Amino acid sequence: MLIFAAAVFFLIITPGPGVLSTAGVGSAFGARPGTRYVLGLFIGTNMVALAVVSGLAAVLLADPRIRTLLFVASTAYLLYLALRIATAGSRIAFIEAARPPGILDGIALQMINPKAYAVNTTLFSGFAFGGNSLLAETLLKFLIVNAIWIPIHFLWLWLGITLRRLDLGHRAHRTINIGMSASMLIVVALALTYQFSGIRP
Repeated sequence: MLIFAAAVFFLIITPGPGVLSTAGVGSAFGARPGTRYVLGLFIGTNMVALAVVSGLAAVLLADPRIRTLLFVASTAYLLYLALRIATAGSRIAFIEAARPPGILDGIALQMINPKAYAVNTTLFSGFAFGGNSLLAETLLKFLIVNAIWIPIHFLWLWLGITLRRLDLGHRAHRTINIGMSASMLIVVALALTYQFSGIRP
């Protein structure tokens, strides 16, 4: 069980679309929008976990066309979120009027986030420790995953909010927002490199 908890911690805390966008939303838009966004991520990641546990994800992802569609959709959505974070506080009117990412944005990201499927598949298909009761083990895994997932995402949100609260000028805040977006773009670039390298596990 301790090994499982350690695996959860390291798989979740490492930079990925969810935690990076959480920090970005916190930095760009503040605590309240950031909390709504984390709530959406939370709902979304548990929906993905349920899909994995039920076998629905395995059936859907067995089709390479669906895997490709998810990859393209997640890449496009990350680029969209990165743009919104980078342009937060911009003086360009049509950008400034855009609403901050919220609950539905968080759910949408997790539903098309390849890392969410990979992490949940790893955690729920491995690390057997529940004895003869698969149901008890699965419920305990849900409890452990969420008990670790929640504080980690609020830690990343706090880091983003802390950057926002620093007594920095407009240009410095813009630079931070662009840096957050650049980090998300690096994740996109790495995913693209993997997708088109021809290397598969």
